[in-house]
This record gives sequence, structure tokens and C-alpha cells, in this order.
Amino acid sequence: LALPDALRMQRQVLEQKRCLLDRAIGAIREAEVAVRPGRQTDAAVFKKIIEVIEMQDNTDWIMQYHNDAAKAKLAVRRQEWTPELQEQCSRQWMELIAEVETALGEDPAGERVQALADRWTKLVEGFTGRDPDITQGVRNLYADQANWPASFQQQAKPFMNQEVWSFMAKAIALRK
Repeated sequence: LALPDALRMQRQVLEQKRCLLDRAIGAIREAEVAVRPGRQTDAAVFKKIIEVIEMQDNTDWIMQYHNDAAKAKLAVRRQEWTPELQEQCSRQWMELIAEVETALGEDPAGERVQALADRWTKLVEGFTGRDPDITQGVRNLYADQANWPASFQQQAKPFMNQEVWSFMAKAIALRK
């Protein structure tokens, strides 16, 4: 990686962190105004602070699995990631996992399971963009599930049926 590219990527990572910090500071400012004497305190203000801080914690925590190049690329992609896109992606994964669960007894080389493996691969590639740095970071993340924070484990639980993941790994391996 050339020095100008490395510097640009590092700047992008820091800009993303600054954005998250600015959001947290803004939420805290709103809370400071809300808790002044004589004002009615709105619970939504405090909820926003918690969400912004949790978002920063989740981002920081997940980023430890990625190299600097992947961090920079993810920072750029995160700016394009919307709640609607997150909802769509989650729904696609849940539907696919449910379908794979119904196919668990089938032949991994069979046509139906291979079609599921193709959808699985496309969803993974949709997130990674087939980028080797991001792909390796995701592999590192999933290989370290035992050390995920409890809140993240709970959030990921619907997506982490080990039998489904093992079955899909077998089906995908047969494609190579």
C-alpha cells in the first residue's frame, strides 16, 4: 500500500470516528438542555444518547477485526448504510436462514441446497463487496464469536445457528 493511500485511508477512519463523536456530543447537548430546572425531561433524549454511544461502541468493537485498509473502506461504506438497507439485509438473511433450516437433511450438492448456497454467497458479497480486506475482517470477526460482547451475541443470535452455518460451509465448499 502506497503512503498516500495509507494516509487517505487512515484519515477516512478518523473522520468516521469524529462523525460518531459529533453525534454523541450533540445528543449530550440536547440532554443538557432537557434537564435544566423547570423543563420537562423527555426520555427520548436519553434514549438517543444511549443509541449513539452504543453505535460507537459497536463500531469500535467490530473494527478490531479489520486491518487499516478494511477500516477505511468500511468507513466509506458506512456513510451509505441506511436503517432501511439494514432492515432489508436483516430480512433477507432471516428468510434465507429459515429456508436453509428446512433443507438441513438434504444433500449439500443437491440443486436446492446449491441455490441456497448461491444466495448465501451473494448476501455475503453484498456486504463485503468481494473486497479481500473486508472479507478477511469478517472472517476474523466470526472466528472469534466466543469473545463477542453479550449484547452483540444477543443481537446476532437469530443469525447464528451453527448447524445452518456448517451446512452452508459444506455446500459452498462443493462449489469450488
